[in-house]
Amino acid sequence: MKKGVLLVNLGTPDSTEVSDVRKYLREFLSDKRVIDIPAVPRWMLVNLIIAPFRAPKSAGEYRKLFTERGSPLKYYTEDLLDPLRKLLGDEYVVEYAMRYQNPSVKSGLLKLKEKNVSSIHVIPLFPQYASATTGSVIDKVMDITKTWQIIPEIKFTSQFLEDDKFLEVIAKNGRQWMEKTAYDHFVFSYHGLPERQIRKGSVGNQCQLGSCCSKFHERNQFCYRAQCFQTTRLVAERLGIPEEKYTVCFQSRLGKDPWIKPYTEDVLKELAKNGKTKVLAFSPAFVSDCLETTIEVGQEYKEEFEEAGGEQWDLVESLNDDPLWIESLAGLVKG
Repeated sequence: MKKGVLLVNLGTPDSTEVSDVRKYLREFLSDKRVIDIPAVPRWMLVNLIIAPFRAPKSAGEYRKLFTERGSPLKYYTEDLLDPLRKLLGDEYVVEYAMRYQNPSVKSGLLKLKEKNVSSIHVIPLFPQYASATTGSVIDKVMDITKTWQIIPEIKFTSQFLEDDKFLEVIAKNGRQWMEKTAYDHFVFSYHGLPERQIRKGSVGNQCQLGSCCSKFHERNQFCYRAQCFQTTRLVAERLGIPEEKYTVCFQSRLGKDPWIKPYTEDVLKELAKNGKTKVLAFSPAFVSDCLETTIEVGQEYKEEFEEAGGEQWDLVESLNDDPLWIESLAGLVKG
């Protein structure tokens, strides 16, 4: 009997039409792990405020991102399948899904179920664990499979931030930029989370949202902020970047509640103010180029940095379909 593998990425609108973007936002933001407030106020917030008013603007941003193949996040994930199948061999059946929109997690699981696989290994494509990302995927898979008459063995990869080949792809991509330019500073920008979500997952009140992230150990191993700092340290070590030359920061805030700090937009302004004119940015929370990398970090932050007095802001590309990244995935499956 064959073993099943399901790769799950975040998701994307089916098109750049406002109606499709609104549909995507409603599904995404209605997830109780994404906006973790009671159901009724969450429904009102998403359906009466965020989706109606944000969809037109977001559709415009997606138009800057989409290519003839559609969303890079989706087609780069799909492009992993055939080479990963070749690496794993006939013993495995590999499918992919999006946590929100299409192809759905349910459709991916049903494809594996139809192949009568003996087990299913779900790999959420988020290097660092967070309840709103990896936790949501696990929640969805369990909710779907609990109704099956026969439930095969199911395994999850909850994080892979310390995987050697994953780290090497980031370092390799960064090295190519560093060979061309002598950068003054390096920014590692991760998707942010509300502070309350970090505190909810804190073990023994470990997470203080400060210097507690300076070391990575068993008590904070699932703290998203600590994982981001650890990812940065490991990449910086490979590239020989001293601690004083890089900054970890967080982007993509939503709403008025405090999110984990420092905020990327504040950091870039401070760097320009302090005379750092050439900055190289990394986005190690994303394995595929997407709205948050290409548009937010690559374009919007570049404009803000230059307006603040900076001269050069470059973005290191995501892992996308790099062969070494596919080898990393094969290792996660077989490891």
